Amino acid sequence: MTVNNKLFFIHGQAGSGQGFKATYLRGLYPDLLAPDFPGDFWERMAQLSRLLAETTGWTLIGSSMGGLMAAVFACQHPGQVERLVLLAPALPYIDLAENPLPPIDLPVTIIHGGQDDIVPIDKTRIVAEQIFTNLTFMTFDASHDLNPIMPQLDWPELIAKPGGRSQSELL
Repeated sequence: MTVNNKLFFIHGQAGSGQGFKATYLRGLYPDLLAPDFPGDFWERMAQLSRLLAETTGWTLIGSSMGGLMAAVFACQHPGQVERLVLLAPALPYIDLAENPLPPIDLPVTIIHGGQDDIVPIDKTRIVAEQIFTNLTFMTFDASHDLNPIMPQLDWPELIAKPGGRSQSELL
């Protein structure tokens, strides 16, 4: 079987590479990379840059602060990323005036809970529409956690290579 994308999961601020989302996704995709990211946002970004170095072909799946990290990395290194799947990304928590992000045209799917009281859905949508020109925004009846809806999501479709076939079509 040909591997469609390189999959990389970035956990949220209080999460880990062993948390529920990473474990769930690793159950579906055993080759998923999900390291731990300690430190503040910029220390985590430096670690992400070192880990991905000059490699290409990544699908980045990021949760909360990990979603913000994935978005910032993709904007700064668009040639390295093929797709973003962002779970309640903390996009409102970056100052775009202080840290401007160039718009990018790669496929981006945002999955957000309508009852999220940590990352405001309306502010997330505003920032997302400023930086992603190829955006799908999905809202679910869920809180910031999103763990209960993980099994409901069509992961093969979410991570399908742009213009290609999904993982399930390749099996």
